[in-house]
Order: sequence, then structure tokens, then C-alpha cells
Amino acid sequence: MTGALLLVANAAATWYLTGLIWVIQVVHYPLFSHAERATYPAFAEAHSRLITPVVGPVMLVELGTALWLLQDRPAVLPAGWAWAGAALVGVIWLSTAFVQVPLHAQLGGGYDARVHAALVGTNWIRTVAWSLRAILMGWVLVRALQSGS
Repeated sequence: MTGALLLVANAAATWYLTGLIWVIQVVHYPLFSHAERATYPAFAEAHSRLITPVVGPVMLVELGTALWLLQDRPAVLPAGWAWAGAALVGVIWLSTAFVQVPLHAQLGGGYDARVHAALVGTNWIRTVAWSLRAILMGWVLVRALQSGS
């Protein structure tokens, strides 16, 4: 994969995920509190089942391309920026695995206002991290366009 294509693939995955996380953060997660309590476990299970194919493959693309950029870094991507981008991906994955997934598992047993509030509150970690990645990748692509790469 050429450096330019690698940058575009990483940026596209990041921008997709950034838009998605903002919709989840501002619209979807807050609406969890309005789901029917009697059927909440089924609602929570459906959310997890349906969101996984929407987010999972693109997260893998973002992770793979971020790691690839560490190894095959185009000149327009300073080393520090590549490491910062990879570190943000690490923050996102760690937060997902150790914070959001366990909170979703708890909500799978039924609605709990404290757990829901924790999910909405802690999801700002991913929202901010993806937003920073989106800005970073925007700067990188502007540099690439300016340099003709």
C-alpha cells in the first residue's frame, strides 16, 4: 500500500468512527434511559449485536493502518504524530475493552441509572480521543496535499 493510500485509509476509518461516536454520545446513549424497562435486557443485547458489525471492522482497519503507519511512515507524517495517533487508538481500545464493554454487560442485566450515567460519562474518553485523531489526520492530509504526496 502506498503511503498516500495508507494515510487516506487511516483518515477515512478515523473520520467514520468520529462521526459515529458523536452520534452515539449525543443521541444514542442518552436514549438508553428511555427504553422500556421490562424489555431492557433484550434492548441491550440487540444494541450490542447490531452495533458490533457497524463499528468493529472499521476499528480494526483504523488499528491496522495506525500500526502500519508506525512502520511505513510517509514523510508528511512526523514520527511524533504517528505515535500520538497510535496512542489515541490505544486509549480508544483500552477504554472500549475495560470500561464501555463491561458497562454494556451490566446494562445487559437490566437498566440501572448509575451504570447508564457511567456509560455516557466515560464514553467521552472515546469521543475526545477519536475527535483528536480526526483533527490529527486532517492536518496530516493537508500536509500531504501541500507537499504533493
